[in-house]
Amino acid sequence: MFVSVQELELRKLVFDVDFPAGEIDLGGLRQVGPLHAEGQAELLSNTLGEIRIHGRIHVEIEADCDRCLELIRRPIDSDFDLFYRPTPDSIPHELAIDEGEAEIGFYNGGGIELAEVMREYVLLALPMQQVCDEACKGICPLCGLNRNTGHCQCETKLVDERWTALRNLKVGTQKQ
Repeated sequence: MFVSVQELELRKLVFDVDFPAGEIDLGGLRQVGPLHAEGQAELLSNTLGEIRIHGRIHVEIEADCDRCLELIRRPIDSDFDLFYRPTPDSIPHELAIDEGEAEIGFYNGGGIELAEVMREYVLLALPMQQVCDEACKGICPLCGLNRNTGHCQCETKLVDERWTALRNLKVGTQKQ
């Protein structure tokens, strides 16, 4: 669904849409069931082309735990209120922005695709690290056993490779 600036100049756009699983590319994450979004898009009258999109989103995301690789599910059921401005013609290399501008996205052309807005919101709503449990022990780096389900007999010895040159120097002076 395309949110057109021309259409928004005439009236607000009310939406109630479902995006089937797989329609929105979420990177390494998987969408379980449809992504449901309802709300409205409007052109703010006091700005040049600034679009406000707000409403509610409901979706369940499936991912691998970053520590143990077990499958986890994360529901997202929340309100959103997003602002978009047209991309400026020229952007200086160094541009100072205030705190309020850090919350604003940009769009090119005559509008913005609602699927892209939902994709962005889902990715930002999830934690950066997907973990099944804060106490997750992860997997053994040697045998790959999930340490949450069992205990392996592997011995891991931490070696800091940065000290290898000094260790060799010390060994070399003792032999003389």
